[in-house]
Amino acid sequence: MRGDFELKPFMDSSDLRASWQIANTVLPYAALWWVADWSRQHAPLLLIPTLGLMVLLLARCFSLMHDCGHDSLFRHRRANQVFGFLLGVLSAIPQYPWSRGHAYHHRHNGDWEKYQGPSALVTTGAFAALPPGQKRVYRWLRHPLMLFPGGFFYLVIKPRLALLLGLGGFFPHLAACLRAPQRMGLGQIFTSYRSRHWYTQGEFRHLLANNIAVIGSWWLMAQWLGAGVFWSLYAPVMACAAAIFICIFFVQHNFPGSYAHATAGWSEMTGVLEGTSDLELPPLLNWFSADIGCHAIHHLSSKIPNYRLRACQARNAHLLQGVRRLSLADIPGCFSYILWDPQACRLTTIEALATAPGAPAAA
Repeated sequence: MRGDFELKPFMDSSDLRASWQIANTVLPYAALWWVADWSRQHAPLLLIPTLGLMVLLLARCFSLMHDCGHDSLFRHRRANQVFGFLLGVLSAIPQYPWSRGHAYHHRHNGDWEKYQGPSALVTTGAFAALPPGQKRVYRWLRHPLMLFPGGFFYLVIKPRLALLLGLGGFFPHLAACLRAPQRMGLGQIFTSYRSRHWYTQGEFRHLLANNIAVIGSWWLMAQWLGAGVFWSLYAPVMACAAAIFICIFFVQHNFPGSYAHATAGWSEMTGVLEGTSDLELPPLLNWFSADIGCHAIHHLSSKIPNYRLRACQARNAHLLQGVRRLSLADIPGCFSYILWDPQACRLTTIEALATAPGAPAAA
């Protein structure tokens, strides 16, 4: 069925268009830091719209980084790696490890036995078995307002914590290797270390490099603005930008009727066409999100760069009639779909579970 779609003509990346997208995103974002500093001192009413624009540009940075992870933004892989790393520094997230995890999502979209989404959803049966207190915590952690503290943790804290915890586990490994009867060089000791915080040595190197660059940029910005001023501006921008792209990702896979199958009998194409939604946004928001709302086409071929997604979607519109289309007004309702019903092969809500015949109280 994938062969019915006309995708290949849209997979051609353009270094010129990619470079222009980087320039029209990163340069204004950098300039707005100066505007924010000036406005807080001379025109405080200008500060809020300035920060709002910074949030949108940072969300666009993340979307362009996402394209680099698919090797689709630029024509050459090296350019995608370099600019993906730099965009990852701006977004405070190690791009290479993130993109590997995201590629896993693409390979298993709709297979909720292998990938439970960004909110780690549980089955209806597992939820029903939880004590009332844990049910309330489960709902609370997946409330839309948790996007903001959760987003801040996801970008600002989690990559630093992962490095610290991973390195903390290295020292017991080092001591054990030094006590071993067979002598090992430091290189062998290091390469033999395995951590649950990264899967390969390449991921560790990117995690380390990202942390050095990000923390170094924080120090430089604090020297310029003062630590208090920098964090009072940086923290809300990061939290809100993360909330935007986590929200977009969530509703593109958690929506009424979303396909959610077990591994046995899972269909990749059904996962694309019924487990992915297209988000219809105003043109300005399409620009800031780099057209990631054309999500079914993106899942059909992640090699299509963002600047060709809309044209590809238009060319294949007759084959995309079954894809769920969401508007901005539909987004709040998607956050109720936080349970996986393996029997129905669909996502469902706690309210629906509570009203099912013979169902226990959902709390």
